[in-house]
Amino acid sequence: SGVEATRATVEMDPGGAMTPAERTTAAAGVTASLKDAGVIGGWRDELFPVSSGYGQEPLLLVERASASLLGIRAYGVHINGYVTLPNGEKELWVAKRSATKQTFPGQLDHLVAGGLPAGVPPGVCVVKECGEEASIPPELAAAAKPVGIVTYVQNYNGCCKRDVLFCYDLELPADFVPMPDDGEVESFERYSIPRVMEVIANTTTFKTNCVLVIVDFFVRHGMIGPEEPGYMELVASLRTGGGN
Repeated sequence: SGVEATRATVEMDPGGAMTPAERTTAAAGVTASLKDAGVIGGWRDELFPVSSGYGQEPLLLVERASASLLGIRAYGVHINGYVTLPNGEKELWVAKRSATKQTFPGQLDHLVAGGLPAGVPPGVCVVKECGEEASIPPELAAAAKPVGIVTYVQNYNGCCKRDVLFCYDLELPADFVPMPDDGEVESFERYSIPRVMEVIANTTTFKTNCVLVIVDFFVRHGMIGPEEPGYMELVASLRTGGGN
């Protein structure tokens, strides 16, 4: 099968004789068994790459739901959708995740966010997710600006979740109202910046990784400055997991 296990380690293709497709097939049998055993939940039927770094050729592809169990780095796109008011102040569009979502049901989220499957460029994923999750037309979604990355390592259900999030800002017309389309979002609501800050500071309502991307938005737009206590530590914490 190409997979060898001992009590301490699991090795795949230690001699490097298999092709990426053969490794993918071998891994698929293992992850399917783990799914049947109840070890892997939230199955997506979506493949993520396993590689030595972003942009490198994948060594194999694995089911998205297995990424944290395997400890591989996963990638996603997160879009802060905002409106600029006549007085210059900004408001953020906030999504409420569906109560039936496989992960983090009912929690607050960005306007749009999604995992980055194998072979899909981030910009293409942004336009796709904007259409599917918020009914944003492609020509409007294409105006989303890449503004950097946020990285983190998290203990997720006892597993090592190592994510890189490609962050985007999308300024929307004041009269545009996003609408749920694919069932992953229950509703959208526009929040003032002070309200978002209050919710983040005093509740756990926002999905955890979304908080990092929103805080990054606050920093980049000068809504949190170096006069704030802990500013240096806060900014440094937004990129704690490395970026490869």
